[in-house]
Amino acid sequence: MSRVLNLMAFVIFATTLFMRSVDPVIPQIAQGLNVTPTTAALLSTGFTLPYALIQPVLGALADMFSKTRLIALCMLIVGITTMACGLVTNFETLMGLRIIAGITAGGVFPIALAVAGDRVPVQQRQVAIGRLLFAAMSGNLLGASGAGVIGDLVGWRGVFFTTGAIDLIALAVAMPGFRGMDEKSGRFDLSMLLPNYRAIFSNPMAKYCFGAVFIEAVFLFGVFPYMAGLLRTEGVVRSSIAGVVISGFGIGGVIYTFMVAWLLAHFGERRLMAAGGTAMGLCLVVIALRMSWPIEFLNFMVLGFGFYLLHGCLQVYVTELAPAARGSATAAHSFFFFLGQAAGPVVYGIGLASVGVSAVLLIGAAALAVTGWICAIQMRKPETAT
Repeated sequence: MSRVLNLMAFVIFATTLFMRSVDPVIPQIAQGLNVTPTTAALLSTGFTLPYALIQPVLGALADMFSKTRLIALCMLIVGITTMACGLVTNFETLMGLRIIAGITAGGVFPIALAVAGDRVPVQQRQVAIGRLLFAAMSGNLLGASGAGVIGDLVGWRGVFFTTGAIDLIALAVAMPGFRGMDEKSGRFDLSMLLPNYRAIFSNPMAKYCFGAVFIEAVFLFGVFPYMAGLLRTEGVVRSSIAGVVISGFGIGGVIYTFMVAWLLAHFGERRLMAAGGTAMGLCLVVIALRMSWPIEFLNFMVLGFGFYLLHGCLQVYVTELAPAARGSATAAHSFFFFLGQAAGPVVYGIGLASVGVSAVLLIGAAALAVTGWICAIQMRKPETAT
């Protein structure tokens, strides 16, 4: 079990490097391709929307075929398209390549979670998922901070070349481990598609799991593509500083992974969910106050910690919505999560243009706090699990 978790953690780390790597260089991309920063921020939607929409298909394929083979194929395409992003000469081509990368990236992290869910008993699963989240947050942390540095040194194109190459190298390293997992392949059977999803959505916890991650993604991650621009209005023009601020989110997530076992033992899931929603709401209030960048960095650390207090609990519930269709369940989770991430920049863009930055952030703060408390009140641990 430990070997499988280590392999999945390695794959997740390599492929989450590029999740937030574009955010610090949005102003550079806008200038380089002669578009507005608001338009360039839609690159986040261009990646996350197809990531979300393809999830029902990829989840079904993962349950029907070999999960590790699907992960390997997706990593190959992601690496090639990400490197190609560094060669574009216009925004339209860049958006098209980001869409392809988003479609195939959707077959890595959610399916890796399903692989872990297949092999770890539910009593140990939140700690195991915490290890995978540590890998994801480390990737997010280095991706955001490293992208800012690379952007300042060699420009935004270097960010795509670097992250794409790392993905392909990781695939080459992981392939022997994939072959050694002796995973049984299923068969293509469309007749199981609807029954699998019917079983998932018939679970009363599904509406809380999927609704909560959608709201998290809209109101939390929607602000990320605009952080570099918000910092510039405060006189912070270096992409590396924006990367450092955003990387604080990853540091908060890493702190969570080291504390998750202790937190569960002393506080329990319901208190963690309520605290997570409240913490995220308060952090958005701090962003609305437009503080100096060192304070924003610390704020993003708390934001990341609070996010995983809620999100880590939700992920465990997702893996038990329908154990026989775990790949489809984790894919549905990612569908709503990344659909929210795709909608987030649009929601914030409209809000910034209409009611202003403070009002839209306060609305998001209230939504996140209420979500955490609803989950704490309504969600219950599965009575039986495998």
